[in-house]
Amino acid sequence: MLTVLKYTNLAVALLLELCMIAALGYWGFTTGNGIILKVMLGLGAPVLAIILWGMFGAPRSKWRLQGLAYGAFKFIIFGVAIAALFAAQQEQLAIAFIIVLVINNILLYIWHQ
Repeated sequence: MLTVLKYTNLAVALLLELCMIAALGYWGFTTGNGIILKVMLGLGAPVLAIILWGMFGAPRSKWRLQGLAYGAFKFIIFGVAIAALFAAQQEQLAIAFIIVLVINNILLYIWHQ
């Protein structure tokens, strides 16, 4: 049973990463004046997050950060996504995201995932 919970927690971690990208895209498309700026932010912010996550956060990255640096990186990149949700006036979604993110990270730490 515990194995199922551990795999579920890893799946939730992946979903949180996808939600982080979606939050940045949502913010971008709802921010700024004019369609060009909205499209640039709506596509640019998620692409930048994907590049940064792929370089420094992905498990198989050759430049993956370790220890405190990895924790700080995750805090910053997910914090920016949460701030983007608040800026896009999606407070309830941001709070739900925070709750799931905190629980997921506690379990990742406890289970050494």
